[in-house]
Amino acid sequence: MSERRTEKRGLGRGLSALMADVGLDPESPSGVRAEAADLSQLRQVPIDEISPNPDQPRRRFNEAALHELAMSISEKGILQPLVVRAVSGQAAGYQIVAGERRWRAAQIAQMPSIPVIVRDLSDQEVLEVAIIENIQREELNAIEEATGYRQLIERFGHTQDKIAEALGKSRSHIANLLRLLNLPDGVQNMVTSGTLTAGHARALVTAENPLALAQQVVGKGLSVRETERLARHVSNKGNSEAFRNPQKDADTRALEEDLSANLGMSVVIDHRAGGEGRLTIQYKELEQLDHLCQLLSSAR
Repeated sequence: MSERRTEKRGLGRGLSALMADVGLDPESPSGVRAEAADLSQLRQVPIDEISPNPDQPRRRFNEAALHELAMSISEKGILQPLVVRAVSGQAAGYQIVAGERRWRAAQIAQMPSIPVIVRDLSDQEVLEVAIIENIQREELNAIEEATGYRQLIERFGHTQDKIAEALGKSRSHIANLLRLLNLPDGVQNMVTSGTLTAGHARALVTAENPLALAQQVVGKGLSVRETERLARHVSNKGNSEAFRNPQKDADTRALEEDLSANLGMSVVIDHRAGGEGRLTIQYKELEQLDHLCQLLSSAR
């Protein structure tokens, strides 16, 4: 079995400290603080000396929203400086750490220069900040948000609890979104496109053949509650034992959800009255199996 490659580093300063250093604010709808945390490195830089981060995980920008922001910038200027880092060997002397949306809007507004704050950050920290900033965007869909959380966990070693604390989210919110990544790509694409809501998708996470069920849900226009009943009915129909015990207790379901979210794999617990039971973990690729084996080995 191949060795699992990972980019994990220690928690370092932690999410909260990193967010404070670049002026990200979980309480702000825009994701940035009303004023810069440290104005000592504030400077006005020609806009053509600034380049976007090529590893920026966000690729889609709403053009209508950009033009609306550009109009505001034309009237009032950029109220919140961009965070950049100095780069060498490039025509542009600075690379965006946080604020690419403002930079794009400033270009539309034909601003000759924009205010920036320079930070000394590593490549990993730049990507980390980009993920955090993207998560805070209101227009992010559930799959994109969940993918951001998974990157923070798998690539940077953060826990659900630390992410929840730093971003002002509940742990259950993060766990529920991470469960969506256990769904087939077809169902995830339906959520991304807006054809299926995150609530509908959550009801299908542990269902047999979730893609067929999702298509049925969309075709019939079922509510979330109706989707939950449909998923239970199909599951019970395909499992004779489920007829004898169709409803798992709340603690078992909560444990399934927590394990699924933490492992990034579907976990099913079949607990019997006599105290024995079976725990099933479903993986989709060998990399996930490698990861599971490493977790089990390190626990010994």
